[in-house]
Amino acid sequence: MILTGYRSFLAALLLVCAGPCLFAAVPAAAFVPAAPDAEPAAEATAEPTIDDQADAGADSRIARRIEGIFGELPAFAKVGVTVNEGVVILSGTVPNEEDIARAEAIVSRISGVVTVDNGLTRDLSVDQSLTSLGDLTERIAGFTQMIPLFLLAVGVAILIGGIGYLLSSFTSLWRRVAPNGFLAELIASAIRFIFVVGGMVVGLDIIGAGALLGAVLGGAGVVGIALGFAMRDTIENYVASLMLSLRQPFRANDHVMIDEHEGRVIRLTSRATILMTLDGNHLRIPNATVFNAVLLNFTRNPQRRFDFDLGIDADDDPETARRLGREMLAQLPYILDDPAPEARTVEVGDSNIVLRFFGWIDQREADWFKARSRSIAVVKAALEKAGFALPEPIYRLRFDPRGAPLSLGSAQDAGELANQSGTIGEAPKQKAPAAVGSSVADINVHDHADVRPDDEVARMVEAERAADPGEKDLLDSSQPVE
Repeated sequence: MILTGYRSFLAALLLVCAGPCLFAAVPAAAFVPAAPDAEPAAEATAEPTIDDQADAGADSRIARRIEGIFGELPAFAKVGVTVNEGVVILSGTVPNEEDIARAEAIVSRISGVVTVDNGLTRDLSVDQSLTSLGDLTERIAGFTQMIPLFLLAVGVAILIGGIGYLLSSFTSLWRRVAPNGFLAELIASAIRFIFVVGGMVVGLDIIGAGALLGAVLGGAGVVGIALGFAMRDTIENYVASLMLSLRQPFRANDHVMIDEHEGRVIRLTSRATILMTLDGNHLRIPNATVFNAVLLNFTRNPQRRFDFDLGIDADDDPETARRLGREMLAQLPYILDDPAPEARTVEVGDSNIVLRFFGWIDQREADWFKARSRSIAVVKAALEKAGFALPEPIYRLRFDPRGAPLSLGSAQDAGELANQSGTIGEAPKQKAPAAVGSSVADINVHDHADVRPDDEVARMVEAERAADPGEKDLLDSSQPVE
């Protein structure tokens, strides 16, 4: 039955697709309006006319024909028929309301009938009610006879569904076939669903209720579309979980930043990615957000660069300061030689020159925050030892009334002001830096400062994973990280 419906659907689809081609292949002459001599065709479709003269004996023939037909139908046993001039008059009773219209339809199809005067009514007598009860008894008897067939259909459906459940229970097989456990579970669920639906199809086909299955599946399709729109976010999150389980963008305990959220990964579930923030709080992010977010993985590459800015006086030599900063960074034991430390001039301000220093560390050996803090202190101390001034912002305060011109007083006052500050309006000059060399030799860069990585959050993540090992985790260490 399903194959027949599929063939009908395929034939209809081919007809729709081939319709334009057939239309184009028809000659244009076929669409030319019919000539006036086509009037007989139009007249053939009109209602038949009534003869002006009655055929002798026609009424009796019509009456006998109707009585003969009604005699074969038990429902019309109490129907009386009278025919006069082609007009059929029906009288009597019938068991059901549907039989009234049915009788009129039968009579109207007989040749020679002009019209039908339907006077039938439903039989409400006790005898007829008992007859209907007998029909109900026959139906119950028929249903009773159908019980073995129904039980057979149910048994076949349960057997097919049980085979599906049995196949889906081979979790080890599907885990070997699928790239991860989440996809293996999805495959098992699909197998169960296919076998259960197949069992229902076979069972309904056994009892001859295939049309009922089509109606149920059609209604389920409409309901599924409605639910799809209503649960769009949930479905999107489910698909994102599947994609993340296949892509594996991070491992457990990886230090990541997802948009503005930073922390270490505890686990990836079928609904959300669970992080532990750097201050020890649980953070649950929906997988749909994770899949579409900008993801930064700090653990993926153990080498990481830090940078910081320091300013020197505008009259100091920036090249000498940069060379000194690079040398001090290179002497720090946790700074990598490759890539080597670097320093650049990033800005020349009104009263200072901003230098930016760069250094690389191995995150497995040194903590990024500790290494950066220690490097800032060492480079700052070296610059100050070498005589480089780290200027502060300079402000000039005016106490004269708004809009009044600035008065410098007498020439003698101006000369004294110039002697104190050099040029009027300028800050006093800083002394020139001393020669770089022995002045910074006493800075201890090997003072055994603790820059080892902080692993308290990592330990809490491992404890969290060990505390609940039964919770499903879609992260698989055997799969490559994208």
